[in-house]
Amino acid sequence: MKCLIVAAGQGSRMRDKGESKPLIELDGIPILERVIKNARDGGLDDFYVVSGFRGTKVRTFLDELAEREKLSITHIINDEWQRPNGLSVYCAKDFIDGPFILTMCDHLFDPEIIKDVLSSKHDDDTVTLCVDYNIENPVIDLEDVTRVNCTSKKIDNIGKIIRDYNAFDTGIFYCTSAMFNALEQSFKEGDESITGAMNVLGSKDKARTFDIKGRLWLDVDDPTAFGKAIVYVNEGKL
Repeated sequence: MKCLIVAAGQGSRMRDKGESKPLIELDGIPILERVIKNARDGGLDDFYVVSGFRGTKVRTFLDELAEREKLSITHIINDEWQRPNGLSVYCAKDFIDGPFILTMCDHLFDPEIIKDVLSSKHDDDTVTLCVDYNIENPVIDLEDVTRVNCTSKKIDNIGKIIRDYNAFDTGIFYCTSAMFNALEQSFKEGDESITGAMNVLGSKDKARTFDIKGRLWLDVDDPTAFGKAIVYVNEGKL
């Protein structure tokens, strides 16, 4: 099963930890490597990584990782990495056909989430977002997390500033080609983000959600989250 990982952004809030966020180490292991290994443990075996900011360094590391761990890793380059993350996903359009898992280079997660979503049935021409219904989750940064108003069959609204919500976006998606089509429409409407594409899919009843059932996940997006990640890594939870 294919896995697309977005690793193109600048990660400016983590600059004091390292020049390239995907390569910042957690207990001696780069964040990106941890994401790839978690995905592999979840059952994914064919990796596509979108690089951009300081991309040469990221790609050199990935080549070394692929050789060391006997992994299949394909490079996808986004030269316009300053633009929203939807563009990085769209860069994979000519590389990936068939279903794939999409995630971010700075989202650590329990591999059981991937196993569960892969073992579930998915409707054709839809995209499924893994969501956390524990909106009291103390791990989550409420100022930064993407919020979701949804049921298992429908996303009514998704965004960082929506007030009416019942779940959090974990940054893990089960995608079909519907994702690329939704991105195209969202681009035309002036929104180049993944969230924009999910709102397009939601308006067409093509967005689904999958409950992660309280399993651990963490967006390592700033020094505070980095500190939390160190604790969980040392406890063997991530």
